[in-house]
Amino acid sequence: MSDLPFTLDQLRILKAIAVEGSFKRAADSLYVSQPAVSLQVQNLERQLDVPLFDRGGRRAQLTEAGHLLLSYGEKILSLCQETCRAIEDLQNLQGGTLIVGASQTTGTYLLPKMIGMFRQKYPDVAVQLHVHSTRRTAWSVANGQVDLAIIGGEIPGELTESLEIIPYAEDELALILPVFHPFTKQETIQKEDLYKLQFITLDSQSTIRKVIDQVLSRSEIDTRRFKIEMELNSIEAIKNAVQSGLGAAFVSTSAIAKELQMGVLHCTPIDGVVIKRTLWLIFNPNRYRSKAAEAFSQEILPQFATPDWNQDVLKLAQKKLVVNVLDAAIPNTSDDG
Repeated sequence: MSDLPFTLDQLRILKAIAVEGSFKRAADSLYVSQPAVSLQVQNLERQLDVPLFDRGGRRAQLTEAGHLLLSYGEKILSLCQETCRAIEDLQNLQGGTLIVGASQTTGTYLLPKMIGMFRQKYPDVAVQLHVHSTRRTAWSVANGQVDLAIIGGEIPGELTESLEIIPYAEDELALILPVFHPFTKQETIQKEDLYKLQFITLDSQSTIRKVIDQVLSRSEIDTRRFKIEMELNSIEAIKNAVQSGLGAAFVSTSAIAKELQMGVLHCTPIDGVVIKRTLWLIFNPNRYRSKAAEAFSQEILPQFATPDWNQDVLKLAQKKLVVNVLDAAIPNTSDDG
């Protein structure tokens, strides 16, 4: 790399400063000294003959040239990570890494079960679970930072052509009440009864809150008429509040299995209404897929898919993927080529 005006270490430092917002925090995150970081940036700017940071403010701000280098640098670092993972794969699942993405609900209640099953079969594979918003997760998959993901929100329109997207499972939303609420004595309640309840919800800006509102709206339930008692920042907090008698809530059935079994929450059916949303399985067909990801796709994913979609999931798991640049350099690094 002597003919290039930058090194991989310098790209890592540039990315760390952009993420952390300061040279000091970037140095701390990389476990190096701040003077070492400053020196590397100075050398990089001298080699490129262009300033990369605007040093006028308190926060380290990238210049236009800095943004451009960061954009390409992230792609370079991502490809380096893919290369290392491909080489690790030569050990045939005696090591390696699986990186799975998820939105909040799937990442909290579904993926841990799947990863637990996978780890029992492949204890030597390191598994990372990245739980973020649907939008951020989809971009991570598109950029190759995550092998595959299961999400419940709306995928950004600009990514629909670059990602493989198939329906994976149906997630039902349930109305939960305190076990001592008068409605728990009824077999079902009517839609109009909902507007008599005090509701506990996620923050109005929460992606999950917006998804729930959209799903309820499709069932002709007007969430604008709900009496909102309080807004909390997590599903676990909402469950605890309902259990304490503070109100009612709509949550995913996957989030309340334990509480229903213990009898500390009551799930109340609404007459003639079944509220469901689709969970989506996504991956980037133009990125390298590790043997760990292939094993997870073929052996774990089909077990949790909705029966009607199971064959589609299995076909997807077995689908040959494009390996792109690595294909010529490292052939035969995945089970199906």
